[in-house]
Amino acid sequence: MYKKEIKVIDCTVRDGGLMNKWQFSNKFVRHVYNALTEAGVDYMEIGYLSSKDAFDRKEYGPWRFCFEEDLQKIIGSSEKKIKLSAMADIGRIHYEDIPPKSESSLDMVRVACYVHQVDTAIDLAHHCRDKGYETTINLMAVSTVGLRDLNEALEDLNKSKVPIIYLVDSFGAFYSEDIDTLAAKYIERLPEKTIGAHFHNNQQLAFANTISGIINGINYLDATLYGIGRGAGNCPLELLLSFLKNPKFKVRPLLKCIEEEIFPWSKKIDWGYSAPYMVTGVMNQHPRSAMAHMESDKKEEITEFYDTICNTIDTV
Repeated sequence: MYKKEIKVIDCTVRDGGLMNKWQFSNKFVRHVYNALTEAGVDYMEIGYLSSKDAFDRKEYGPWRFCFEEDLQKIIGSSEKKIKLSAMADIGRIHYEDIPPKSESSLDMVRVACYVHQVDTAIDLAHHCRDKGYETTINLMAVSTVGLRDLNEALEDLNKSKVPIIYLVDSFGAFYSEDIDTLAAKYIERLPEKTIGAHFHNNQQLAFANTISGIINGINYLDATLYGIGRGAGNCPLELLLSFLKNPKFKVRPLLKCIEEEIFPWSKKIDWGYSAPYMVTGVMNQHPRSAMAHMESDKKEEITEFYDTICNTIDTV
């Protein structure tokens, strides 16, 4: 599936950091950075942009903030051959704390929002654009959004100056036919935009749904090394690059990084497919309940968890 328009964004550090409060060592982040560069990946999403007063730096690692001094520790003196991205959460970054692009190693800022936050997200993305950054808006949890609200959000996004809009399966609830329908809708209602995809693996469909997105004209693709990420995780980067058949991509550096850096983390934190995450995905529920169950001493009592979720839905 070779398409020159496709860009691949690795979210290993940003999304994986949700599992350990971004307490990755510089060695880990540098190895990921070097492996992605050698593999030919287009962007590395190295973390979040956050203001100092949003989180306690004694509790949260540097990749919750992406201050320039920390970025420089990773890049070093060598030429930067991969673009760097950071995600901005509404309400957690003050506009004045976003440096001009000329003073930052970041190339792209991605704004994550829910449908009711679209106007605020556009304003933040426009602010970043005016400071010289590439921008995207990642519209989350669309599996829970009614048709009218989604259409109105897409109409507002279409009027914005943000060039890239992401279709996000926050709960891992979508099947390939959902991607077919939504990709067509996004492309029809956002004719001048590029569409991106960020899919979660609750039903072991993140990779398959990403392929469906590609077939349907989605060209910005998110993935992570070995699928690392909160809960059920994400589309595995090594699978995606192997599928794309673009000669610029090299898989071996990714496998070496997985072997040396990701496997050790897999012994400390849990992510990936499991029955509780499957249940929340099938039920189109936020994974927070499954995450809590997986962290409890009842993680293998999955029938009880299933009954609890079903009863919760029945009483809503």
